[in-house]
Amino acid sequence: MTIGDDVSRKPQRRFGGFFLLLLLIAAGTGYWAWQRYAGFANTPLAGITADSSVVVEPGDSLPIVLRKLRDAGIETGESLQWRVLARQIQAAGKLQVGEYPLDPKTTPRELLVAMRDGKVIQRRFTIVEGWNIRELRAALARVTALKQETTQLDDAALMKALGHVGQHPEGRFLPETYLYTAGDSDRDVLQRAYAAMEQALAAAWAQRHKDSVLKTADEMLTLASIVEKETGIASERPQIAGLFERRLKLGMRLETDPTVIYGMGSGYGGNIRKADLRTDTPYNTYVRAGLPPTPIAMPGVDALEAVVNPAPGDALFFVAIGDGSGRHLFARTYAEHQANVGRYLKNYRAQQGAATTATEKQKQ
Repeated sequence: MTIGDDVSRKPQRRFGGFFLLLLLIAAGTGYWAWQRYAGFANTPLAGITADSSVVVEPGDSLPIVLRKLRDAGIETGESLQWRVLARQIQAAGKLQVGEYPLDPKTTPRELLVAMRDGKVIQRRFTIVEGWNIRELRAALARVTALKQETTQLDDAALMKALGHVGQHPEGRFLPETYLYTAGDSDRDVLQRAYAAMEQALAAAWAQRHKDSVLKTADEMLTLASIVEKETGIASERPQIAGLFERRLKLGMRLETDPTVIYGMGSGYGGNIRKADLRTDTPYNTYVRAGLPPTPIAMPGVDALEAVVNPAPGDALFFVAIGDGSGRHLFARTYAEHQANVGRYLKNYRAQQGAATTATEKQKQ
């Protein structure tokens, strides 16, 4: 090796060492950046309070969602990191509309995955068996998470908005629990409940027994609503349905208190007087024969099934036992019924006496 050769190779070695240093710096910078990014993606967002949420509305982009988070006091960090993360998990441009839950453990990755997959908050609204249309509408009006589109409509306008002009709303919404999400309205819930009742009623009508006295599905709905209001005891519903069918076949008046109460409307104060039983209204089945003109409540599936398959028997009368159980006494003749009424009064007075005694003891 000559001296000249040795001198000519020194700059190459210096250049190779410098290039290696650059590679090490780049690798270190990349590792640092990756660690920082990974830490961002998987670290819970600061500033989230318990039971909070964020709503993605139609047209919202990622920057708009980040602004909503910041407006809510949540620390979002750098927008670039969110864009990189959105691309990595294929959420860019794919944020689905809806309300998303936030809790103190929510990370950016978890939030974007939820928005990409549409894992929105689903809330529940339950229509209770036996509610009438006034109670249903009042309950819906109290749900602040629903857009209120029907509160200013009367019943006729409501049914028109639902696409059923001229139909009475009573009994037309199936008691069930319905899911809804951000952006849904009270009308949306009613549409689902109406469709569910239509389906349940059609299924029940198709299965009615061949000797049914009922002429239409609407009559079945009306009778089911009366059965619903007469008892909360599941095992008694077929018995009461059978009793009412026998009365209808014989041309006897139904003489059922819930129809009288419905006809009284806001005039009902908690008790039915003899004068109320004699007051003629379209719903007073003590003075008018046959079924009332519309249902008197929202019957559940069990009440519909009871009307489809009424229990056989010969009872034509029934009265509450009066012992607080909610059960009834059934009778074939009016004389037996009067004896049962006597038992009811005895039990009722005993119940009232026990309640009075308990109240007096509490005061002492």
